[in-house]
Amino acid sequence: MTKVSIVIPIYNVQDYLKECMESVIGQTLESMEIICVNDGSTDQSLDIIKSFQAQDNRIVLLDQKNRGYGYAVNRGISTAKGKYVGIVEPDDYIALDMYLKLYEKAEKYKLDFVKADFYRFTTGEDGEREFYYNHLSPKPQDYNKVFNPSKNPETLRYIMNTWSGIYRRDFLEKYQIRHNETPGASFQDNGFWIQTFVYGGRAMIIDKPYYRNRRDNPGSSVNSREKVYCINIEYDHIRSMLIKKPEVWERFKYMYWFKKYHNYMGTLWRIGDEYREEYVHRFSRELKRGMALGEIKKEVFSETAWNHIQSMTENPEKYYFGRVYSKSVDEKVFARINELEIQNQKLKNEIAQIRRSKSFRLGRLLLSLPIKLKKIAGGRKG
Repeated sequence: MTKVSIVIPIYNVQDYLKECMESVIGQTLESMEIICVNDGSTDQSLDIIKSFQAQDNRIVLLDQKNRGYGYAVNRGISTAKGKYVGIVEPDDYIALDMYLKLYEKAEKYKLDFVKADFYRFTTGEDGEREFYYNHLSPKPQDYNKVFNPSKNPETLRYIMNTWSGIYRRDFLEKYQIRHNETPGASFQDNGFWIQTFVYGGRAMIIDKPYYRNRRDNPGSSVNSREKVYCINIEYDHIRSMLIKKPEVWERFKYMYWFKKYHNYMGTLWRIGDEYREEYVHRFSRELKRGMALGEIKKEVFSETAWNHIQSMTENPEKYYFGRVYSKSVDEKVFARINELEIQNQKLKNEIAQIRRSKSFRLGRLLLSLPIKLKKIAGGRKG
């Protein structure tokens, strides 16, 4: 059996696709199939895939009319024959040992899925790339051990992505875990990600960054100012799936709202100015309904987030004019915060590299020896 099937949904990414494909076909894990789903591209993407296919017989090309991201990925998963399935976005690229390392972990620990840390990156005008390390969890103790996400709703706090890991295919088939098939690339990965955590029995996150996630593609959903209610539609879809199993919904409803709130807040700042006031009012109505149904719990949120929730539900008009309308001031503040966060992340990355170095570990050991010897000597005198 093929070890890993890689699904790549492709739509008008000719500027990035070659780098993506080279990183996938160059994997040190050779037992793979590479399923490229061309979702009606109108640029040169299809020709690029065909040129790679002529050189590598592991590439399976599925060409279709434009049906949207969710449909394209689902078709790729349904076509897959590998023991595990991975997803790569066509404007990203991956470390050459990513799937070998993930496969080894999944096999050793008999996992439903395994996910790894990752880098986000942007490219400057000079062509230089800036990489920012993203930890799936801020807690070191969460890493490199088997956990049961279906019994631990708190794991929904991990950073959401579908592409930094692999999933056992018979696990996906058992629970029919698929993407929502709404038109366009409209955040359908949220539902897929939540389903894997809701139903997964054995999982692991590892503290190695194999995936490189691009943040400067203007065609990406995260940069679209017009896709206003896509995330709302997605979370309606997620809720409709979860409530079909009352015990699952009871266990996960509070963390469902945690994830929903943060994605809605991201949408509020992403969309165009002309949509914001109505979005705040819709957001407020959904929060009120969630509170009335007992689905929102204060303890799940930070103090800042809870204050936002209270303000928006009590007076959405005041919230809009007080926080969103003064956007020009906020953007300057957020820009400065973002600048400082980037600087902080760079320092964290440098510190992490130093701590992992052999010279640091050796120096730490040498520094600890006199203390240990002194304690031993003191103990002998006693």
